[in-house]
This record gives sequence, C-alpha cells and structure tokens, in this order.
Amino acid sequence: MKQTIDELHDVTVEDILKAHHLLKDVITHTPLQKNEQLSEKYECNVYLKREDLQVVRSFKIRGAFNKIKQLETVQTKNGIVCASAGNHAQGVAYSCKQLKIHGKIFMPSTTPRQKVSQVELFGKEYVEIILSGDTFDDAYQRAMQCKEEEQRIFIHPFDDVDVIAGQGTVAVEILNDIDVQVDYVLASVGGGGLISGVGTYFHAISPSTKMIGIEPEGAPALYNSRAQDEVITLDKIDKFVDGAAVKKVGEKTFEICKDVVEEVLLVPEGKICTTILDLYNENAIVAEPAGAMSIAALDFMRDKIKGKNVVCIVSGGNNDIGRMQEIKERSMIYEGIQHYFIVNFPQRAGALREFLDEVLGPNDDINRFEYTKKNNKDKGPALVGIELKQREDYHSLLQRMKKKGFYYTEVNKDSNLFHLLI
Repeated sequence: MKQTIDELHDVTVEDILKAHHLLKDVITHTPLQKNEQLSEKYECNVYLKREDLQVVRSFKIRGAFNKIKQLETVQTKNGIVCASAGNHAQGVAYSCKQLKIHGKIFMPSTTPRQKVSQVELFGKEYVEIILSGDTFDDAYQRAMQCKEEEQRIFIHPFDDVDVIAGQGTVAVEILNDIDVQVDYVLASVGGGGLISGVGTYFHAISPSTKMIGIEPEGAPALYNSRAQDEVITLDKIDKFVDGAAVKKVGEKTFEICKDVVEEVLLVPEGKICTTILDLYNENAIVAEPAGAMSIAALDFMRDKIKGKNVVCIVSGGNNDIGRMQEIKERSMIYEGIQHYFIVNFPQRAGALREFLDEVLGPNDDINRFEYTKKNNKDKGPALVGIELKQREDYHSLLQRMKKKGFYYTEVNKDSNLFHLLI
C-alpha cells in the first residue's frame, strides 16, 4: 500500500490536539506530581509525569489507539499487525479489544513474561501473540513479513505520524496541569516516538523549554545517529532496557528530533537500576527500566537544572518482579559495592579461613562462592562474590589480597569473563 500525503507530512500541533480530543474518554489523564525529595536533592523543582499510571501502565496506548481508531473499516478487514518489546503491544492489544479488530502481535522472545501476560489480558480473544527473535528488530522483520503475506495494516510503534501525534498528547496534559514555566523536559528514547510528539508540541507552545532525550548507554541509536547526521543501525545493543533497546530510530522521528531535541544523554544501565530501586524504596513508584531513565539522568544534569523547573516523564511501569534480583545486582555493581573475583587460594592449610579472617574487612560479606573445578576443589580457583559496605573499601581489599598472597582476577573488569560467569 502506498503512503498517502497525510502519512508523509510532519506532525503538527493540530494533529496532537485532535488526538487529545479523540483520546480523552479512552486513556487516563495521568497526574503531574512535584517530587519534593528529588527537588531537594537536585536543588530545583522536579515534576514527574506519571505515565506508569496509564491504563496500560505506559504512554504507548496514546499512539496506538490514535492510529488504529483512524483506520477505515476496509483497511482493517484482514486485521492489523505490530512489533513491540512490550508496551506498544499492550497499547495495540487494548485498542484491538476496544475497537473489535483482530491483531497479530510479534514480540522478542526475551520480552519479560509480565509484559506478555499483560498483552494477553488486554487483548483477550482479539489478539494473537508470536514470540520471535532476541530483539525488537527481529520481531519487526517477522511482523513486516506477516503484513505482506496476510495483507494486514502495520501499526508502527514509533515511526508514524498518527502514533507520534498520540504520544504528543502527554505534552498537552503537562502544559495544562503545570502553573510554572517548564525549563526542561526529560524523556526516554527508544525509537523516538514519545520525544518527537512531546517535543513538537513544546516547540510550538513553549519554545523556551529544552527537550532532553535519554537513552541507555548500551543502545545509543539516536545519540549515534545525531553524531553522524543520519539514521544509523547499531551492530549490537544491550537488551536490558527492553522498552528503549532498539538498533535503529525512526526516519520520521529522527528528522523531528533534529528540530525539537536540545540534547541526547546516555545513562548507564547500572545507574538506571539504582534509580528503579530508589523510586520504589523512597516513593513507592514501580518504574520499568525505560520509565526510570529520565530520573536517572538528573545526576548527569545536576549543574544545568539547579534552580530550574524540570519535568521527567516516567514513561512506563511494566516491571517484572522476577527481574528485581538482576536489577539489584546491576545497581550494586554500578555503585561499586559488588565485586567478583577468580581467587587462587594458596596451597596451604587454613587458606580459606585466613581469607575470611584477614582479607575480608569487618563490613565485607561473601555472597557467592563456588569452585571453578568441581572435581578438584583442593587445587582449583574459586569464583568469589564480595559485597562491600561502601565503594571506598575496594582498594584496601585488593591490598590485603596481595599482601596475603591471594592471586586474583577482577571479573568485573573483564566483560567476556563477567558475562560467562555472572
């Protein structure tokens, strides 16, 4: 099917306002909350746009419903199809059930089970879920194949003007709800749909507001594309931030971002994990990795935002509790309090007891210990995980190991060894 002129034009404020009117009885007008704790920490006014409280626990319902609702009946007689890492799938599934349209939804096989279950819950009998490949890009290729073979309409997760306009309604609500001038808006970036829509509206209505895109360090698709002034495809990505881990941003979203995005920041996955835990422990907010990115970025903007009014879009809250152990571990490693070593114990009696008594500090704790040679424990090195009370204790731990003759390899500093063993 050839693209129409409407599909090729840039997203306008009028498109976003039309979407806002169309969605007002379908979605939740999510709260904009000033967070006193974050405001005090960063010496500014931090407001959280709580899209984690959306009807499908992410902003994706906005773009999906806006797109599907505008399709004519003849276009949907064979159904629709989409590819998603999770949140777009939920938005499409919800829309399919509401509008009674059949949808095929392709998701990476690595998608957290919680998100797959939510898609099933929202779509019921109107959706069929196919898990395919390891990344969004793999699922996307299968979905495009299905589109051609079954003549279904493809609902793009980000690179579509109606989808972008729907995501832009987040900005309408922010400006309707806030009573101060917004200096910065921080938004997570996967394919670029959210920041393109929000940025378009702010650029027109509040041009002094600076849009800051936040990407995970392991998937810098927009960051690298901006550096080369063209859309590039990443060779590999870290899939941990599943809601934002894409190898390639959209063509449309890239062009829009060139006009409306001030800066793109990369945030380490470990820092995102620390933020997830802090949000839960200190604010009772359940944020998924992509949803926590905007808040994680505040540390890297501390000087710029001092005294300013900052809006962080908490883009989603679909976090699988089964991932919490991994999240905690990544956080501890990033914060410098969790370390792994391959330790070669001296071949003398009482070496292990000496390690415990004279190498470990009084506040250190061994939280993993296993011999690497199961059939020769007396002579085989051991994998030792050590949790420190504070990161400053690390160098003194190394000094004590050297002094006592415990030869070691730092697993944290060898990425291949780390992924193999940990």
